[in-house]
Parts: sequence; C-alpha cells; structure tokens
Amino acid sequence: MDNNDFFRNRRTIRVYEKRRVSDELLREIALEASHAPTTGNMQLYSMVATRDAELKAQLAPCHFNQPSVEGCDVLLTFCADYHRFVRWCELNDAAPGYDNFQSFMTAVLDTVIFAQQFCTAAEMRGLGCCYLGTTTYNAPQIAEILELPELVVPVTTLTLGYPAAEGVDCGRLPVEAVIHTDKYSDYSDADIRRLYAPKEAREDSKRFVAENGKSTLAQVFTDVRYTRQANEHFSKVYFDFIKSRGYGMPVNTDEPKQQNKIVAKSNQR
Repeated sequence: MDNNDFFRNRRTIRVYEKRRVSDELLREIALEASHAPTTGNMQLYSMVATRDAELKAQLAPCHFNQPSVEGCDVLLTFCADYHRFVRWCELNDAAPGYDNFQSFMTAVLDTVIFAQQFCTAAEMRGLGCCYLGTTTYNAPQIAEILELPELVVPVTTLTLGYPAAEGVDCGRLPVEAVIHTDKYSDYSDADIRRLYAPKEAREDSKRFVAENGKSTLAQVFTDVRYTRQANEHFSKVYFDFIKSRGYGMPVNTDEPKQQNKIVAKSNQR
C-alpha cells in the first residue's frame, strides 16, 4: 500500500484482539515518535503505558467507561511534562522560568505532535489506535491514579492493540473546507451548507439525529455531545488542575498590554 492509500484509508480501531504488543515493539514505536518535531529540542512530554488490568479498570471511569480502555492491550496517556526538564535545569545551576501559560502550551504542542507520530508509526506497523477525548475532562483523577508529579498534565490518551475488527469510515469535510490561500477566506452561508452537506447526508448522521430527537446534526453536537454546560464545567476543572500542577495562568488583562510596551521599548535600542 502506498502512502496515499494508507493515510486516506486509516481508521480508528476500538476493538482489539487478546494479543500482546511486545515491550520491544512499544519502545521501538516510541523511539520513532520521539523524532517528531519538538520546541527547542526540549521534548516536553511523557507517555505512561498502562497494561495492568486493575489500573485500566481504575482509569475506565475517567474515560466514561469506553470499552476500548479495558479492551486494549496498552492504554497510553500522553502528558505535557516540564517536570523532567526543570529538574535538569536545577541540577545544572540554571534558573527555569517555565511555570506559566506559555510554557504549558509549548508542552501541550510537543505532546500532541509526539502522540500523533506515535499513532501513525503504530498504525503503519499494523496496530490499531483510538484517541480518547476524555483525558482533559478528568485529568485530576487520571493524574492521581498515575501518580503524576508537579508540572505533568495529561493531555490525550490512545488505546493500542492489534485490531479485532475494521474501523468505520467516519467521513471528513472536503479538503477545500480547511485550505485557505494566502489569507483566511471566510465562508458564506452557502459555503457552509455545501461543505457540511455530505456529512449531514450520511446514514449514521441521520441515525444520530433521530436517536437524539433532534432536527439537525448540528443540534446533536450543541445539545447532546458537547453542550455549553459540560464545556464550561470541564473547562474549570482542567483550568484549576493546570494551576494546581504548578503552571501560573495570566489573570490581569492589563499585564499583556504592559508587557507589549516593555517589548516595544526593548526593540527600539
């Protein structure tokens, strides 16, 4: 299979064989993933690989008891991690200044890039993966179970194993929906309707609408799957947890303006 076919035909796998992914293969894929781009070559991430059945059972409620959590061979929790780098700085007479929002976002980007390269490398070797979007919802509980130290924050989770069934083609927006040439070109109402029409016409989409008693697919997202109430609740949970991990968050809206003035003056030298 050439690369075009591989990427266009990739599927999320949620059902796995009772077959072990060897430690050697896991390390080999992690090594390949570690060559992904990273900010300043700092590699601000860690991956916790959980095989223990009891630990996976403890983690399952954190992921709303999705069957793949306990059904996979390895549950991989990818964490933004400045803990290791800060320790290195302190042991080498360097004063780290990474307990802030900018540093947290830097670590998040490193983590997501690493996780995606791991996912691709695993799938290209015949393994199956499924991202769990629930990691940030229950990060405090996940951190407690995995005994994560300060400056280590769960960002995303992958279930990993050998596929027991083919994944489903969930469909994607036309690529023209996401490409903008030179500058961002905003969408007309007609553009939006045209770009989302194929997604709305899918049989599984129609089923979601009917099952949830809604009149449009958009309402399934806004009223059922990702509601304002849930988003605001989990936003506060994650925000408070990030602060508790040692990352200070900007709260004074005047500070950025003042900082911009300082930067502007320094640039005038």
